[in-house]
Amino acid sequence: MGIEENVKKIVEIIKNACEKSGRDPEDIILLAASKTQPVEKIVEAYKAGIKFFGENRVQEGIKKIETLQDYEDIHWHLIGGLQTNKAKYAVKYFELIHSLDRESLADELDKRAKKLGKIQDVLIEVNVGEEETKYGVNPDSLKKLFEYSLKKENLKILGLMCIPPYFEDKEKSRPYFASLRKMKEDLEMEFGVSLPHLSMGMSHDFDVAIEEGATIVRIGTAIFGERN
Repeated sequence: MGIEENVKKIVEIIKNACEKSGRDPEDIILLAASKTQPVEKIVEAYKAGIKFFGENRVQEGIKKIETLQDYEDIHWHLIGGLQTNKAKYAVKYFELIHSLDRESLADELDKRAKKLGKIQDVLIEVNVGEEETKYGVNPDSLKKLFEYSLKKENLKILGLMCIPPYFEDKEKSRPYFASLRKMKEDLEMEFGVSLPHLSMGMSHDFDVAIEEGATIVRIGTAIFGERN
């Protein structure tokens, strides 16, 4: 199956998951996780209706963003872990950064955004499974990081992101998605803010994530096929 058929299938699954949970499919951003994908495949996905693309590595993303700069309605998100020394490039090129997970990175992103006269939209990445190999702030340190980042004049926190542990049975991911939604709701209550986004769910479990409140689903394999 080609990219266009894949996208149609995913849109159908999104619709069904929304129906099941009483949500509007218009509220879901289908973000193509395009790391290691060549520009031609990104253009193909774009022609199939996708306008949001997520890159894991800053350098690789910049090349694609510059190559495709004539496509003015493409939105570029950074979805991979971010090293502090790459923050200035991330702020310059990416609309939304999904991977804020420490105070030093909040400092650097804020400083770089200030220099560019930009308010940088960010999500805080939470390590919901508390796995040593994964990025993200631990759930018990989330409130402290949120409060710290909230005070930064040039950062706007739009919500939370997570990559739960991988399970063959996607139902096992559900409690992790539900817990991220609860963390978001608790922060909204406590700080009197609105956090519109939950970035969660990937190719094998995005329907479950939508049922639990995801607004951004990050899909690679189901769009582009298996990586070589």
